[in-house]
Amino acid sequence: MIKISQKLKDKLWWLIISVDYDYSRITIADHDLTGDALTLWLEDKQDFKNTLDECLQVDIPVKQFARLIKEEGLNSYDGSRMHHAKNYVYKTRIEINAPIVWYRDDASLAEQQWAREIILRRLLTELIESQTPDTGMLFHKQYYAK
Repeated sequence: MIKISQKLKDKLWWLIISVDYDYSRITIADHDLTGDALTLWLEDKQDFKNTLDECLQVDIPVKQFARLIKEEGLNSYDGSRMHHAKNYVYKTRIEINAPIVWYRDDASLAEQQWAREIILRRLLTELIESQTPDTGMLFHKQYYAK
């Protein structure tokens, strides 16, 4: 699970509402990976922003990003290994590298983009499944009267 603050949840809800609940319109305008966090700047594909300051900035802690890479199996592949003592072959997941090292050093540009898109989808999915938006008058009974 990706942990985000209530303030960021509210901003994400407004982004979702602004794209008319068409999640495919939400895109990653830019990204940055530091030692502490993966930063994603989100925007509407149909309303591109001129600067990153106008985009929604989401900071994902590196530990959560690494856990997602591992859970999705992005840094590993299905393969066969020989048991070191009993000399039989078995199928297993073979890790290429530690998740963040894999992302920085081993992943192609396309694989890095897939990892970022997966975290965006996971973030939106968890947001949608975990709560309903508090949108004030938008969902107020009086709004639908008349």
